[in-house]
Amino acid sequence: MAKDKIRYVCQACGYDSSKWLGKCPECGEWNSFSEEVLRKEASRPGLGSATAAVSRPCPITEVDISALPRMSTGSGEMDRVLGGGLVPGSLLLVGGDPGIGKSTLLLQVAAHLSQGQAPVLYVSGEESAAQTRMRAERLGRLQPRLWVQNETRLDDILRTAQECKPALLVIDSIQTMYCPELPSAPGSVGQVRECTGRLLRLAKEEGISIAIIGHVTKDGQIAGPRLLEHMVDVVLYFEGERSYTFRVLRAIKNRFGSTQESGLFAMEEDGLVEVENPSSILLAERPVNSPGSVVLAHLEGIRPLLLEVQALVSTTCFGMPRRTAAGFDYNRTLLLLAVLEKRVGLVLGDQDVYVNTIGGIRMAEPAADLAVAVAIASSFRNRPVDPHTVVMGEVGLTGEIRMVPRAELRIQEAWKMGFRRFVLPAGNLAALKQRKAEAEYIGVRQVAEALAAVLQ
Repeated sequence: MAKDKIRYVCQACGYDSSKWLGKCPECGEWNSFSEEVLRKEASRPGLGSATAAVSRPCPITEVDISALPRMSTGSGEMDRVLGGGLVPGSLLLVGGDPGIGKSTLLLQVAAHLSQGQAPVLYVSGEESAAQTRMRAERLGRLQPRLWVQNETRLDDILRTAQECKPALLVIDSIQTMYCPELPSAPGSVGQVRECTGRLLRLAKEEGISIAIIGHVTKDGQIAGPRLLEHMVDVVLYFEGERSYTFRVLRAIKNRFGSTQESGLFAMEEDGLVEVENPSSILLAERPVNSPGSVVLAHLEGIRPLLLEVQALVSTTCFGMPRRTAAGFDYNRTLLLLAVLEKRVGLVLGDQDVYVNTIGGIRMAEPAADLAVAVAIASSFRNRPVDPHTVVMGEVGLTGEIRMVPRAELRIQEAWKMGFRRFVLPAGNLAALKQRKAEAEYIGVRQVAEALAAVLQ
């Protein structure tokens, strides 16, 4: 009988080695290797064996998809992100920071789907059944066909799922599940990989939709091997600041729809509530005629949002000025400060600069560059921006303003909110197919032109 092999596996990225290493050569993490025993499995039928089941090829036009109707989750925002709803037999991975609302979101979805003909099985490895009931009672989502199981042994979970045939199986969380055949601890790379592989086979063979919750590392990545995201059909990230009520659901991977959609929620006392008009909420308390405040037409995926960008510039009391950015990339802020000083002539070397996005929404697209630059210049010169003006544009190192995607979609959202003055790149202005007669369009090519046009 062959001996079991001992391998050392990096718990950050899944890299394995025959000996222990202090630093992972793949991801660079220190002291991340742990010992795992790889046991020999029983021999399997080889390629071309007569006992192996063979899938016959057929023309793609003859593949039947009528048996895969989408199931509504009861949330229009989540259905939008998924591409229309849950697909039977799909494997869904939801990640996010602790306490952001992952369990709350999936419990609400499970309660809605349990109103149908098939039950829904919610498996919690972190909370007891009583705690899960208390959460559902607080959310007002108690349903008799929503079944709760407090279990971490995957074999028992798979057996229960095969017996009750649920419409949805929720695993909370994958890091708490374990297979007895593997000697490693729950949450290790080997356990996460094996448990996810067995859940994937259950989803495809039985046609059960499965949603698993994954923990994240301090860098915001889903814990476990990177292979985990490749195995599942859909990867969703639930993001937001816990001090704010807004939550953003993004699709990083979606085999059944677009990854450009996003869903917006607000965390209330009775759970997560869909935000129908987020722009009006985000701009509800915007100060008027206040220096350093600028409205940006931002795209969250392909969904336009109006955000307020604020900047505060003040003389520093220290030898090294401070630069702080909340909701905007810090390195991008330093780049814009260098452009304003070199190309526009603003002396910011002795100024503290603070940039903030109201509402906790993170601006990750380059189209926010011009709004941030205008907000900094407005605060430095103590000159307010016209409150009916919306700014958008990407800033280059030479001070040029580059085009942004979907400019017309941004303008339509701003028009509905009552804005009538738009500062945008000259290239986007020339490409506009329709222009409102009552609106004022200002096309700019340089940062200096934009500042001269918007600062009163």
